[in-house]
Amino acid sequence: MPDAPRASVTSVNVAEMREIERDGELVPTGIWKFPVEGRVELRGVNIEGDRQADLSVHGGIDKAVYSYAREDYEWWQRELGRELPPGTFGENLTTLGVDVGDATVGERWLIGTALLEVSEPRFPCWRLGVKMGDPRFLKRFAKALRPGAYLRIVEAGEIGAGDAVEIVERPEHGVTIEAFARAYLGDRDQAARMLDAPALSERWREWAAKRVP
Repeated sequence: MPDAPRASVTSVNVAEMREIERDGELVPTGIWKFPVEGRVELRGVNIEGDRQADLSVHGGIDKAVYSYAREDYEWWQRELGRELPPGTFGENLTTLGVDVGDATVGERWLIGTALLEVSEPRFPCWRLGVKMGDPRFLKRFAKALRPGAYLRIVEAGEIGAGDAVEIVERPEHGVTIEAFARAYLGDRDQAARMLDAPALSERWREWAAKRVP
């Protein structure tokens, strides 16, 4: 059997800000992201050169960096019947050999000299439908249960394409990104389990608590 691919970052992507029309108004968006050369710095709540237009869906401490797996890209390419370049889903980090759906809340990744912490899955806004040319794509994205993962920046550092992704800490509570997504989509049992994750953000802890009988 061939060896499993080395867990790594295959592309680091940052935004090209645009304006798109919605209900007769121009709305800014940073969902169009493209690969950058060389090494970039991660610090505070952002990646060097990246911008977000709507901080409710991408940005801030709990959603500083968004990662999406190359393996999920390959699945979508089969589903959609076309090639999808890095950054298509608005991610900052395109990874290979990382089971993002199985990552646990609070799991820590060392990439380059930066330490990142898995925080939550991505539940995209209408902008992704515009990007994909299909307003119904949000439902398709949710049903696929391939949400990718947001990351907190625990320790600032530099990263670049080709860097290894080393999982240096993995909590044992079992609250994975996929389980988290299932909870949001209506699985009440999974919502109760979310409370077992100490690194769950306060916003999501309140959300889950309201759904526990």
